[in-house]
Amino acid sequence: MKMKKTFIVVAALSAAVTLCSLALPQDHEHEKAKNLKVLPKNISHDELMTVMRSFNAALGVKCNFCHAAQKDDAKKLDFASNDNPHKDVARDMMRMTKRINKKFFKNTEVMAVTCYTCHHGNEEPKSKPEEAATAK
Repeated sequence: MKMKKTFIVVAALSAAVTLCSLALPQDHEHEKAKNLKVLPKNISHDELMTVMRSFNAALGVKCNFCHAAQKDDAKKLDFASNDNPHKDVARDMMRMTKRINKKFFKNTEVMAVTCYTCHHGNEEPKSKPEEAATAK
């Protein structure tokens, strides 16, 4: 019975890893990113993925929040497209945080404004604390 449970757990984990890997963009490491307006044009694929994952965590969103679907295949994203207006908002926010960090924090990483500073995992920053937090 224990061997059967172990097999089921291993099979389930293998299936989960396989499904997760299929959900990731395939073989884009050798492609050069297109239509970069704020990020460095020579950014590596790994660095770009780190930045994109930070947006995901800071705003609690998926890639399609800023990236539009491909015209010929709606299941895939067109990362270079400017069709989704959230992409321009993200660019403006990146420019804003860069200006704030340069002016007030001298571009140090110890003290810096990031997406998370305002968003705290939400698509839109909250303008005031939650009611429950203020009732204390």
